[in-house]
Amino acid sequence: MARGALSGLRHDLITDAFAFRPMEPLREGHPLLGLVPRRFRGYARWLPHAVLTGFALFLMFVSAESYGGPGGAVMAVLAGVPLLTTMFRPIGAWWLSVGAAVLTGVIFFESWSSTWPWTDAGFVSHLAVMSVVAARTRTRVAAEMWLLTAVLALSFQPLSHSYGADPFIMIFLSGLVLFVVSTVRGLRQSRREVAAQVAVTEVERTRRTLLEERTTIARELHDVVAHHMSVIAIQAEAAPYRVENPPEELTRSFSIIRENAVVALTELRRVLGVVRAEDYQAPDAPQPTLADLDRLVANVRDAGLEVERTVTGAARELPQGVELSAYRIIQEALSNTLRHAPGASAKVEVSYVLGGLGLRVVNGPPRGLVKPSPGAGHGIAGMRERVAMLSGEMTDGPTEDGGYEVAVFIPVAGERA
Repeated sequence: MARGALSGLRHDLITDAFAFRPMEPLREGHPLLGLVPRRFRGYARWLPHAVLTGFALFLMFVSAESYGGPGGAVMAVLAGVPLLTTMFRPIGAWWLSVGAAVLTGVIFFESWSSTWPWTDAGFVSHLAVMSVVAARTRTRVAAEMWLLTAVLALSFQPLSHSYGADPFIMIFLSGLVLFVVSTVRGLRQSRREVAAQVAVTEVERTRRTLLEERTTIARELHDVVAHHMSVIAIQAEAAPYRVENPPEELTRSFSIIRENAVVALTELRRVLGVVRAEDYQAPDAPQPTLADLDRLVANVRDAGLEVERTVTGAARELPQGVELSAYRIIQEALSNTLRHAPGASAKVEVSYVLGGLGLRVVNGPPRGLVKPSPGAGHGIAGMRERVAMLSGEMTDGPTEDGGYEVAVFIPVAGERA
């Protein structure tokens, strides 16, 4: 244990003690920068450096005025230089402060005071140096500095009583200051770690939501694609019997079509079986389409949401995948309105245009208490996933009156604008 403690002490305070470690300016978004006009924020980032420099110059001025002459100049240097050095070489600055105390106590006898071997200005400077170093290093370094400072103060104890000095003043105050600084630094570091962990968790949650949404889309499209493949297989098998004496080549072609359809259907079921949960059961009813939109609106109205539905353009049958995704997008948008805008009204617009299908769901501002939702924003991610699957476009965002709008365009192959 002793060997390990000495090894850690050597690593923290001796190895590369004077290495260049510049103090970084305030980061962007720091609360203090918000109090400064925007055009001065570039300069305000160096506020810690300016404060340290001003405080060091103040201590140097006090030392020079207290002692006067060449001795005052030396005392000013011993009090100010270590504090200025903390901005570039923090561990080395602490050693300079220790050396200044030893030099003051051994050589400059006229500097004896109640804080001996430190002068009054040197006493404050040493506390400030340890505070800055503790704020820039880990807690173990603060403990090591306090122990060595205590050893330094006790080393002069035999002479301290002769001159009315009490070394325990430095031991107590330095311990108190280092404890406060280390505690504040630990709390800030914990908050940063928690914030980073929350950000990682949010990213993972969003990724998991996308994977779940893709799995849901795959399950739904399985029924759509399987239905079409089954129709192809049945039609290919029945087609030769609808023609009297069909050519052998035609019969063989339909037979090949049917075999390929059956093989594709088997492979489709095998692949989709991977994304199906063990307890997943295929729905008994067919997948919903835009024809079922009236039923969805009625259900939402029963839940307390006032919905206005508008259909523009000539309604026509679209591919099942498009209609299913359009239905799910509207369903999710209305669910978000119920969840995040209680008491608001909503409008649903379905536009059949040349080249595709347009959707717009907009709700007004909430009129009731909005409760926090742990999954906020993930419904939007699911919508984007469906739109991206169909090579469509989607925009969403708050409206001027405090509501929310979702606009989607889904292109339909084979139709031209």
